[in-house]
Amino acid sequence: MDLHILWFAILAVLLTGYAILDGFDLGVGIMHLFVKGDRERRISLNSIGPLWDGNEVWLVTFGGALFAAFPEAYATIFSAFYLPFMALVFALIFRAVSIEFRSKHESRIWRGAWDAGFCGASALATFLFGLATGNAMLGLPLDQKGVFVGSIVDMLHPYALCVGALALALFAMHGTIYLYLKTEGALQRSVYSRMWATFGTFVTVYMLTTIFTLVEVPRAIANFRHYPWAWIVVVLNVLAIANIPRNIFRNRPGKAFASSCCTVAAFVFLLCVALYPNLVTSLPNEAHSLTIYNAASSRKTLGIMAVIAFVGMPCVLTYTIIVYRTFAGKVKLDQRSY
Repeated sequence: MDLHILWFAILAVLLTGYAILDGFDLGVGIMHLFVKGDRERRISLNSIGPLWDGNEVWLVTFGGALFAAFPEAYATIFSAFYLPFMALVFALIFRAVSIEFRSKHESRIWRGAWDAGFCGASALATFLFGLATGNAMLGLPLDQKGVFVGSIVDMLHPYALCVGALALALFAMHGTIYLYLKTEGALQRSVYSRMWATFGTFVTVYMLTTIFTLVEVPRAIANFRHYPWAWIVVVLNVLAIANIPRNIFRNRPGKAFASSCCTVAAFVFLLCVALYPNLVTSLPNEAHSLTIYNAASSRKTLGIMAVIAFVGMPCVLTYTIIVYRTFAGKVKLDQRSY
């Protein structure tokens, strides 16, 4: 077994889990200010309240796995994205504080300020994830040692900004479908119209980003010549996207949410196919890229960590399943609610 490919696959699974799970609660945050009324906003917060911190375990695990398996790539990524990552940490912390502090005081101004902070932090975190993804696709200026030699300005490329907008649209749609699934009554009816709006926005931005990718990053589809079976995922992705409005129209929010999850998973898969075997692509000299081979830990380390991963990942999955089963069903407000 090629342990380098195995660890690339493990990172892909962890990233997929995080994108699906934290994607919908970030999406709920992005759409938070569109929810009118204090009671409705409390319901919105309670739909993700028991889940959001567990969802972020997948991100922490991804970071730890990247550090253990590919330390050189980890060092380059974190040095290159130092300022964006600090902003990301601030956003993730601030949205958590907003959730906890909002209901501590009944003042309308107090709650309105935390609502705005929760929405802004969720949107900022999502955009930064998209910005990082766009730069991963486009490539970063690296020297022959794989050290980042650019600046923050180099990351604000129109293509990266476009991918950031796609991330916002995708998670907003994902979160809105989840909120429709978890609510009932007047709030659910108001969310229904926003599902159509977020879906329309997502499809528009998705088509623009796809065209932009084919023009700006032609090597994004280079691996499809070597692995033609990957086109199956492209087709499945299109079918999953098409299945979302079909199930919304038929009032099947569970199936619409499942299709949205499949869409997110397909995007992560296609990102990994586009990058492989690179972890950090060098631009303009691709020979300086950090790959799963030249940026990896020793084979012994990868082997030991693989054993730990095969023991630990089922534990994370089991915890996730238990939590989601415990808090399944529609959201109800009680004295323990936010």
